[in-house]
Amino acid sequence: MQPNQQPAEPLELALLPVLQDNYVMVLRRGGLAAVVDPAVAEPVIAWLEQRNLTLVAVLQTHHHSDHIGGTPALLRRWPAAEVVASRADRERIPFQTKGVADGDCFSLLGRPVEVLEVPGHTRSHIAFHLPADQGEAAELFCGDTLFAGGCGRLFEGSPEQMHQSLQRLTAFEPSTRVWCAHEYTESNLRWAASEARQDAAIAARLAAVRQQRAAGEATIPSSVALERATNLFVRSLDPAELARLRESKNSYRG
Repeated sequence: MQPNQQPAEPLELALLPVLQDNYVMVLRRGGLAAVVDPAVAEPVIAWLEQRNLTLVAVLQTHHHSDHIGGTPALLRRWPAAEVVASRADRERIPFQTKGVADGDCFSLLGRPVEVLEVPGHTRSHIAFHLPADQGEAAELFCGDTLFAGGCGRLFEGSPEQMHQSLQRLTAFEPSTRVWCAHEYTESNLRWAASEARQDAAIAARLAAVRQQRAAGEATIPSSVALERATNLFVRSLDPAELARLRESKNSYRG
């Protein structure tokens, strides 16, 4: 393919809901596919086989079992698939075949991919950014660092790290689509509405999300613009404010 030649078929993205509230993200072009954070294997294998797709890559944002649990079985089905993960987390993601670090770039299904280190939820968490390319939208796969309307718990990182990571993830173009790995949006926004009772943007988003969920629809992907406008963690002015908000969300039972 020539550098400026657009692939004959568009890149397609799909969400596979698995477990209680996880999503596996699937990217496909032609007969090839890649997946992000496969918690389990069986529904992913079934979905790919029903469409006669060959898995060529697995992208891992971090080591938690509800993100990597399905990868070994996927590799047994497609042993040539590449597993891209943080090289700093090789001990906890030992089946990785392509270890990456902040600033690394690679090609996936005809699209350039940029790697970002975004610690906070875990110490070696990474995200994958696909810049807008030849008419195809920008995509951001952020695992459990940035959620729609929220952020991950600080299991291995500090408020300073999470604050920096969230600012970095939301510095991309406003239209960038944000693909997080859990359907936590409604609960995140219920909490946010209790924190910011006069915030019209949060209230409007919560109402829209409630309609989506009532209709059985996913609230993912979000967008950078939407997170800047309605995510209290993204809007926090400093790590101290983020820490206070995180403690509030941890104890919220609404």
